[in-house]
Amino acid sequence: MARLVVTIDGPAGAGKSTVSRSLAALLGYTYLDTGAIYRTLGLSVGAFEALAARLDACADPEALPPEDRERLAGIARSLEITFEDAGTRVFLHGDEVTSAIRTPAAGERASRVSAVPEVRAALLELQRALGASGGVVVEGRDTGSIIFPQAEAKFFLTASVACRAGRRTAELRSRGLAAEEADVAREISARDARDAGRSVAPLVRPEGSMEVDSSNMGVDEVVAEMAARVRGLEAS
Repeated sequence: MARLVVTIDGPAGAGKSTVSRSLAALLGYTYLDTGAIYRTLGLSVGAFEALAARLDACADPEALPPEDRERLAGIARSLEITFEDAGTRVFLHGDEVTSAIRTPAAGERASRVSAVPEVRAALLELQRALGASGGVVVEGRDTGSIIFPQAEAKFFLTASVACRAGRRTAELRSRGLAAEEADVAREISARDARDAGRSVAPLVRPEGSMEVDSSNMGVDEVVAEMAARVRGLEAS
């Protein structure tokens, strides 16, 4: 039976991580979170205080000075990222950063750094190499459109802003972090606009993908629907 490349794209808070991990476990595939790579880069950039401050203050990261964009790309190329436990644990230069990259601040900086064209180009080959052998569920925002355009099974997972904000707020509070749903909704809307509006690899529904709106679906329902499609393709 063929082991496929499965891509799951969609906006922030649509449930991609939970669904992707569950689907990978059900299929016996490896889980690859491309967003974790950008979050890890954002964490690394924090060590360069002046550069990080300019990135955080810039309304349009694509408008950063060329020297800053190249420096960010250089940091991206220097990353030594590994995934363990079927892709659920993330290590940077041998140190585990699984929890450190899941803070709201890490997510915001990941969104900013991912808008820099030079950074996306620097990380493209790394992401392709990690999933090249198949048997992988790849999660992100451009996995089916840019990273693996020839993937055998593509999904676009979405949900309403209100639904996504509610889920994200509950997740943050469960981890002991302060969060107000209205603030989270505003952050999600701003991130949607930034992800969809960037000039390089904007968030789009990949050609040939199956759209799944999870607003009124549970995780198990979404996973079952996706798994049925993948298994049909495996057998064909």
